Amino acid sequence: MRCPAFRERTIDETPDEMADYERNEQSEQWGFEHWGIQYLMPNVHFHTYRDEDYEAVCDFLIALNQDDRTHVNWNWARFEWMMEHPEFDKTTRSSIGLWWSEGMVVGAAIYDMYFGEAFCGVLPEYQSLYPEILDYAFRELKDDSGLAVAVNQENAAEITAVIKAGFEQINQDETIMELSLERSFSSSLPEGLLLREMDQVADREALEWLFWQGFDHGDDREAFERSLDHVPHVRKHFNRTLSLAAVDSSGEPVSHCSLWFHPDTDYAYVEPVCTIPCWRSKGIASALLSEAFSRAEALGAKKAYVISDLPFYEKLGFVKTQHYVFYRKG
Repeated sequence: MRCPAFRERTIDETPDEMADYERNEQSEQWGFEHWGIQYLMPNVHFHTYRDEDYEAVCDFLIALNQDDRTHVNWNWARFEWMMEHPEFDKTTRSSIGLWWSEGMVVGAAIYDMYFGEAFCGVLPEYQSLYPEILDYAFRELKDDSGLAVAVNQENAAEITAVIKAGFEQINQDETIMELSLERSFSSSLPEGLLLREMDQVADREALEWLFWQGFDHGDDREAFERSLDHVPHVRKHFNRTLSLAAVDSSGEPVSHCSLWFHPDTDYAYVEPVCTIPCWRSKGIASALLSEAFSRAEALGAKKAYVISDLPFYEKLGFVKTQHYVFYRKG
């Protein structure tokens, strides 16, 4: 049954006009203690994502991870990386749900690449909106098999909410690893390779060809070119000095790493790292990352995060700090 709090509505409705709707007797059956309380909060309204909301979403994700890092698996950099990823379904961006107060986003439901997985988050002072955000995500962002959300295993309130909403834990998880950048890093590329900064817009085709090979899609150039997305890309906060490649004698990139850093944060985010198969196991990615970490630290980053549990990152000094469990509702 469709939850009554999500009827078609406009953002200029007054709290009094919505209050009667909130008290609908059907709300009790949803079992949410604070269901509808957004209508008792001053100046809270909802609308779906528009292109002009991009900066507000980044600001929300920065604020969400400012002090409490239990949502650091979803940060501004992951959002920016995803929004221009070749596999991201841009045709459904307007399905992203945003909750606003006093001109800023205070809660969001964002699908991950495609419908079927979503991030649901809310600023601490608006935590009572979380059940509504979950319900919106399930109704609007699910695929044919339902919806999965990742919840930090230490976030008891959100775990309680997803279970109450009918989600069940599944055998899928996600790990965040952290590295302190307040140390020295040494980097040295193998002989015959040179360091090059690469712009994710200007050098897009060369990078995507590297990613195609580095993420094991093969070396069929024609197949790669058929897959290219020719929609113009924009990276609003990207710093090319943190996008480093190792290139061979012909100038062809064989390995790459990118760090993302925003001056309003104290962390860098690693995404992506890859090396083409014939150049692996030579320490190239480690050397690139070490140089990138030094540069990020000089810009003000105190730590780096990566979504991974690979031994490769442990060898670089990363430690596992956050663990996320997925819950699915069909």
